[in-house]
Amino acid sequence: MPAIVYVLNGPNLNLLGQRQPEIYGPATLADVERRCAAVAGELGLELRFLQSNWEGQIVDWIQEARGLAAGIAINAGALTHTSVAVLDALNAFEGPVIEVHVSNVHKRERFRHRSFVSLRADGIIVGCGVQGYELALRRIAELAAARA
Repeated sequence: MPAIVYVLNGPNLNLLGQRQPEIYGPATLADVERRCAAVAGELGLELRFLQSNWEGQIVDWIQEARGLAAGIAINAGALTHTSVAVLDALNAFEGPVIEVHVSNVHKRERFRHRSFVSLRADGIIVGCGVQGYELALRRIAELAAARA
């Protein structure tokens, strides 16, 4: 049975490719999911790719992943900078967590420099465009294999 990896996307990521393409690029979330599915297949992982604009739904999915998933890749969107609830849920997850940001948040507004997710993340991928998701899956596979 393949290891399950959750790829969680927060608020406004459903608008990827439409919202501020000069910052986030032209790829849509469906494009990202296709790319992740290809990498997951290559790595022998089962992918659970999800997006919500609701903080509670993200928390529910993180809790669902407990005891089920080998790892979580998360682009929490604006919740990255505001949500202690997401951090608390991630702290209850025992597998590897990789934080993903499409843009380089450190070259953007000051409020984006602070991340609650980073306090739990085992790695952070910033500014690599949508390729960051693929890199996150590869890192999770490596970390999960080392724990097995």
